[in-house]
Amino acid sequence: MVLINRDYRLLWAGQLVSQIGDFAFSTTLSLWIGTVVLAGRSYAPAAVSALVVVVAVGTLLVGPLAGVFVDRWDHRRTMLGADLARAVLIGLLTAVAFLPGGTLSDTAVLVAVYAAVLLATAAAQFFNPARFALIGEVVEPEQRARAAGIGQATQAIAVIAGPPLAAPLLFSVGVRWALLLNAVSFLVSMAAVRAVRTTARKHEETTEPTAAPGPVAQVPPLQPSEAASVRAEFMAGLRMVTRSRPVTALVATIVLVTIGADALNSLNVFFVTDNLGAASRWYGTLEMALGFGLIAGALATAWLAGRLSGARVFSTGLILTGIGLVAYSRLTGLGPAIVVLAVTGIPLAAVNASLTPVLLDHVPQSHLGRVIAVINPMQQLAALVGVSAAGWLASTVLRDFSADIAGVRFGRIDTIFTFAGLLVVAGGFYAMAALRSADRPAQQAPEPAAAAR
Repeated sequence: MVLINRDYRLLWAGQLVSQIGDFAFSTTLSLWIGTVVLAGRSYAPAAVSALVVVVAVGTLLVGPLAGVFVDRWDHRRTMLGADLARAVLIGLLTAVAFLPGGTLSDTAVLVAVYAAVLLATAAAQFFNPARFALIGEVVEPEQRARAAGIGQATQAIAVIAGPPLAAPLLFSVGVRWALLLNAVSFLVSMAAVRAVRTTARKHEETTEPTAAPGPVAQVPPLQPSEAASVRAEFMAGLRMVTRSRPVTALVATIVLVTIGADALNSLNVFFVTDNLGAASRWYGTLEMALGFGLIAGALATAWLAGRLSGARVFSTGLILTGIGLVAYSRLTGLGPAIVVLAVTGIPLAAVNASLTPVLLDHVPQSHLGRVIAVINPMQQLAALVGVSAAGWLASTVLRDFSADIAGVRFGRIDTIFTFAGLLVVAGGFYAMAALRSADRPAQQAPEPAAAAR
């Protein structure tokens, strides 16, 4: 498949390497903490689960504010700075891993891990919205759906390739080399992004520079007396979310669907053993099946880009994904479960890929960073709600639940999965109604922020 244009190919290459490193990194940290640092400790599972909490905290604290600065700064240079920061952070954590055993206490190692994850997550809050906006700069509107489909296929490849790399690296060459791999992946991403030629950079290359290079801002750089303008600009982005019908519908749907999807993700390992009657080692196989479905769906979305509107693909994909999850919840055998998850991955990829062009159509470039910075924390909160609610229900209210309804048996895990699937279906029908006007996108004019100009 031809990758749109030269600049998008560079972004794609950097994304592929960086995301494979990210997935290997997260898996490596879980294995390192659980099987090496805290091997045999009763609180090891809680320490591993705390990694999720640290990511959530970093997203919620930094994400909303980062969006203001992403909209002020040059997107390419923002990505370069974020990649460099993450390479340094993971490099420092690698140095900790290289220390002789016993140099640091277990508690000190955990603090180092959590600090690195927190700060790397903070840097990602600048990188991700900037990358989203940069795609809008280097890809023509008629190619955005295709670019999003390719991006989803790339992420699915990273999901398949990244985690399986972690265990062999950790147990064959040691955690230090696994961490070093992730640090290097950010440098590779940085090199790819540095070669991208945006409109602003092309202008710089054809005009005589009048000052030392620095962040090219869409809005003048912050001064100490301008603290109030940061709040004003953030509120302008928030109003864009609440006053634009398509954007509001997307945000509401994302929250609703995330609650349902993360409820499934958190309990799927128990579904494998309790409902499918399979050993827990097959859990990874099911994840891989979903990944292959995501690749197929992403490629199909790229093909559909010129035939159906992004809004229609988004809502229909949600409905089909929800139906697939409900069907999955009723299964009792491993083979059919592998097939159903692979098929369900196809519309799920379409949902993820169609989100990008719909947002780019309805959010001005000047507000993209702030809008994404509102969406990401809300999605993180929804994920925490979904995981917490599913765990609480499975452990308390539905712990011993068993019922036959119209000849269909319901237990604790499959009942939660059925509800989660229906929640996704409901989100799809809501999106279909709310995004009906998005079939003919008309980009809104940005609302000026007080004292920002």
